[in-house]
Amino acid sequence: MSFLSGKRILITGIANKLSIAYGIAQAMHKQKAELAFTYQNNKLKNRVENLAKHFNSDIVLPCDVSHNNNIQLLFVTLSKIWNKFDGLVHSIGFAPKNELNGDYVDTVTYKGFKITHKISSYSFVSMVKECKTMLNPNSALLTLSYLGSERAIPNYNVMGLAKASLEANVRYIANSIGHKGIRVNAISAGPVRTLAASGIKNFRKMLECYKRITPLRRTVTIEEIGNSAAFLCSDLASGITGQTIYVDGGFNIATINELL
Repeated sequence: MSFLSGKRILITGIANKLSIAYGIAQAMHKQKAELAFTYQNNKLKNRVENLAKHFNSDIVLPCDVSHNNNIQLLFVTLSKIWNKFDGLVHSIGFAPKNELNGDYVDTVTYKGFKITHKISSYSFVSMVKECKTMLNPNSALLTLSYLGSERAIPNYNVMGLAKASLEANVRYIANSIGHKGIRVNAISAGPVRTLAASGIKNFRKMLECYKRITPLRRTVTIEEIGNSAAFLCSDLASGITGQTIYVDGGFNIATINELL
C-alpha cells in the first residue's frame, strides 16, 4: 500500500516542471495522494491547470499570498471541495531581483525587506491560520528553506533573513498546533535550477561550487526533494515536527572555502 494513500494535500508554488513543488507533486502522486494546487495570477492559471492534469487533479485555485483576503478565499473555496484535508506544502518565496545582487548592506531596502518577509515567511503562518480547522488529525505542514537562513551566502541577501524567519516560523507553529496532532517541518534544499533561483546573481557559479564541495559531489534533484517531502507528510514521519531537514547532499556539513 502506498504511504500517502487516502491523504489530501494542497501544494502551492508550482510554476513549471522544474519547480521543486513539481518534484514534490510527482512523489506524492506516486504514493497515491489526492492533490490540489494554487496559482498566483491569471498569467499562470492555464500553466498550473495543465501541470495539475499530470497528477489527475482538477482542483486548481487562485491565491496571491501578498493579499490576506486571497488566502482566506482560497480556503473558503477549497472547503466546498474538501471539507477536511491532510497536508499543506508551502513552496512560496519572493525577493525583488535588485536585492539579490551585490552587497547586502548596500542593496537592502525597507520596502524589499518587508515584501520578502511577507511573501516568503508570513504567508506560511497566514495560510495555517486560515486552514487549521480544516486539517485532519495527523496532518502535516511543510515549507521549503535554504542554507542561506544560517550562513551568509553571496547575493542571497534579504532572502536569507526571510528563510531564517521561515524556519523560526516552523518551530513556533509546530509548538502552537502540535497538541492537535498536526506536524510542521521544513526542508532545506540544495540549490536547484528553478525559475526563482534564476533571479540570484552568479547562480550557475554557485552550482559549480556546490558540486565541488558537497560530500556527494553533485547537486540534488527535485525528485529527491520530493521523496523527502512525501515522507515528511506521511504517517511514517509521525514523530518528526518542528525540524528543518537538509536535502542537500550534505552541503550543510561541508567546509565552504570556495564559494564564488
